[in-house]
Amino acid sequence: MATLLPFRALRPRPSDAASIAAVPYDVVSTDEARALAEGNPLSFLRVSRAEIELPPDADAYADAVYERAAQNFARLKDGAMTLESEPSVYFYRLRMGDHEQLGIAACFSLDEYDRDIIRKHERTRRDKEDDRTRHMLALGAQTGPVFLTYRASADVNDIASRVVAGMPLVDFTAADGVRHTMWRTNGADREALVRAFAPIETLYIADGHHRAASAARARDDMRGRGVKGQPLGDGADFHSVLAVAFPHDQVQVLAYNRVVKDLGGRSPEQFLEAVGERFALQPGPAIPERRGDVAMYLDGRWWLVRPTTASDPSGAIGSLDVSVLQDHLLAPVLSIADVRTDKRIDFVGGARGTGALERLVDSGTAAVAFSLCPVSVADLMAVSDAGGIMPPKSTWFEPKLRDGLLIHVI
Repeated sequence: MATLLPFRALRPRPSDAASIAAVPYDVVSTDEARALAEGNPLSFLRVSRAEIELPPDADAYADAVYERAAQNFARLKDGAMTLESEPSVYFYRLRMGDHEQLGIAACFSLDEYDRDIIRKHERTRRDKEDDRTRHMLALGAQTGPVFLTYRASADVNDIASRVVAGMPLVDFTAADGVRHTMWRTNGADREALVRAFAPIETLYIADGHHRAASAARARDDMRGRGVKGQPLGDGADFHSVLAVAFPHDQVQVLAYNRVVKDLGGRSPEQFLEAVGERFALQPGPAIPERRGDVAMYLDGRWWLVRPTTASDPSGAIGSLDVSVLQDHLLAPVLSIADVRTDKRIDFVGGARGTGALERLVDSGTAAVAFSLCPVSVADLMAVSDAGGIMPPKSTWFEPKLRDGLLIHVI
């Protein structure tokens, strides 16, 4: 069963929340982070990506980066942020256009992460774990939440409806148009929420595998140094991880599309012929109309790419469109065996639309683009339940949580 842990949040004063809140550290490059933080001394990117304050040629993983992050964090704590007097749980609502999702922001047990009650579907990279582990230890805090999902609970929904009818703690619309609203829950509602959450058997990491793995490593480091956790009842400590858990029927997954820089030495005509030996081809729309189809943009034209043999529906991984594209086209036709390491392929989140794919190809930055149907939350759960690993870059969750709105001091 999943354990919901109230915690004493370090959070911005409501008047400063919009200025402090920042996009997740791992969805922007250093240059993009620097541009977003320009002119905003409160931007949390100055903590999560502190290299933006160092010379452009500075090593992003140098000791000076983590030292600067700790300094900037200390300034925020001393000025624009406040530490809650008692452990609380929060409801965090994201609204993007017509889409809305309401999650529970709290801490979750790293022991349950170890025991696969909190399930994974992605492999993590050691260098990325190293970075966030060092960041957590330098700050003594987890500053960005993991994005979890769970099978929806009527009891939890009932409490959520009651709480969000009240006055929010934070409510602002970010520059990208996403509205972020948060309510603090304590007292009887907090206790009822903890009880209602207890029957939930499994949580799934939707986004934030490196944050979760780094929290576990930071715990091991602190435990190895003999650091003591908080006494029972004083809130969550370093044995837990900050996260926001959303019910599965509210989570929005967008496509994670692909662009490839060259055609493996072929002309567009030769490449089209090679693809046609493995797939049925016909002119088609930029977005596939059904699962199993892929849209391909080549030489100024969209094609519908349809496998000539059906995938095995019993295979949770092999039947995914991203797997079919990889196994039957990218690997055999373009010789892209490992998308994690091959520099010829890049990935474009579905929020950028198919126009971004067309621009990359038309400009010559890429030679061909592939537009896919989104993977479903049911797919993610099925793969996780089977102990499997999703293909790399197969899920893009939108809208994104913001860093710096709720901080778990460890």
